[in-house]
Amino acid sequence: MTSEMPESSGQLDHLAGQMLLVGFDGLTAPDYVLDWLAAGKAGGVILFTRNVASPEQVAALTASLRAAATYPPLVAIDQEGGTVARLRHAQGFTESPGALALAAAGDAEQTEAMCAALAAEMRAVGINWDFAPVLDILYNRHNPSLGTRSFGVTAAKVARLASAAVRGFQRGGVAACAKHFPGLGNTAIDTHRALPALDVSLDQLRARDLEPYRAALADGLASVMTTHTRFTALDEEHPATLSAGVIKALLRDELGFDGVVTTDCMEMKAIADHYGPAEAAVRAALADVDVILFSHTREMQEKAYAGLLAAAQSGRLPLERLQSANRRIAALKARFTASDSVSGPGDLSSIRRPEHLDLARRAARAGTVLVKSTPGLLPLAPAHGATVLVEFASALESDVMERGGLTGLAALFRQRAPRIHTIALRGEGADHAALSEAITHVMEANVCVLAVRNAALTPRQLEQARQIMNAARNVVIIALRSPFDVAALPGAGVVLCTCGDAMPSLEAAFDALTGGFEPWAALPFALDEV
Repeated sequence: MTSEMPESSGQLDHLAGQMLLVGFDGLTAPDYVLDWLAAGKAGGVILFTRNVASPEQVAALTASLRAAATYPPLVAIDQEGGTVARLRHAQGFTESPGALALAAAGDAEQTEAMCAALAAEMRAVGINWDFAPVLDILYNRHNPSLGTRSFGVTAAKVARLASAAVRGFQRGGVAACAKHFPGLGNTAIDTHRALPALDVSLDQLRARDLEPYRAALADGLASVMTTHTRFTALDEEHPATLSAGVIKALLRDELGFDGVVTTDCMEMKAIADHYGPAEAAVRAALADVDVILFSHTREMQEKAYAGLLAAAQSGRLPLERLQSANRRIAALKARFTASDSVSGPGDLSSIRRPEHLDLARRAARAGTVLVKSTPGLLPLAPAHGATVLVEFASALESDVMERGGLTGLAALFRQRAPRIHTIALRGEGADHAALSEAITHVMEANVCVLAVRNAALTPRQLEQARQIMNAARNVVIIALRSPFDVAALPGAGVVLCTCGDAMPSLEAAFDALTGGFEPWAALPFALDEV
């Protein structure tokens, strides 16, 4: 392994390659990724759940990447905590409550400590770059991709808690990456599916959306991820990822940020439906992006690299732009050096340490909100008569259901309260037979515990949840993700919001319902604010 960056202007292939971050399928790196790292054709990789089986396996994987690479590689992951987390309890890692649960608790020191614990576990397995935290303000309850990933609806609260998260991640030895610049909280379109456009004034961006970034920059923020959203007041033609008006003028010049800027995945439809991979990569680089991310497809990765190299060779992509990107990338690597070991798994003693698990448990309880409680329904007890739990499952657990297993909360109830009958339904809505069977059990029970996930954004789930409630004698609702489900499903005797469905939050929900503790948190905003 050589120095952190190519040293010669004659190494255009290496200068271009270090700007490319790639993803792949499988628990070991494919030969082409190892070859690219050796040839300087890629600067690092991004890991997803598909690449994770255990701490030992991830550590061995990242060691193989470092052993192959000519330059120290960036190893990135999305480990926000809550809904978006690639290292999970089932794979042997500590899970954290999500941003909204941490916001309900409102404790910046606890947020910092939780993120430092996550970082320690990432660093132990050779990951040195975390695409977190989210700095988007939750303007719009209909936003399909934000929800519990946001710290709240006010710039001040997002700034306070997101800065704490940045401090925690980076104190733990992992580069934080604030996203999605300059802010996607007011869109109702998922950038995975289409290109949103926002008619937000520059004054509003400065007054609200940029406040969390200013605070994070003051705390030494290492990197920023752009959003694939078009801000018409800044650039009528290009999404932020490809816009010099957003990146160079606003982020670099106005905010004074000289750290690494990375794209979100360029295979998302907001980009891929409008630009080929080569042109998209070159336009991003010209806009002053340093790292260009293609998470999935080898063919698109190859075209992106070829496009960058051709633009460098022709002069369309100036040498100075390549060098500035590589300078920032090298500085990031030097500041957050991954394990020096290239021979095998590192020291895994920090994984699921008792203090990490205790911290996650306390944070989850502190972020659990009892919105309504009718006397006599809690704690759940045999004296109440037959109780049934109906859970609308997470899409992440669809494979568990395919094998006839139970999803997170239902599995927890089955293990800890086997007298309660448990039913899991598909999050997008159950088929007729499964719904009919669930309703039959609900009608025979005295209490129905109904766990929903984003029902307000999922019409079929919402309609089926209402049918279940209509069939029940007494209803306890758990809003496992969006608290806006509470307003969409009125009439329950007990309403509990976990503000996310990470394992610690599921355990907190169980404990709250069975008398393990009394929730004291409040929602971090009024439901009619958004």
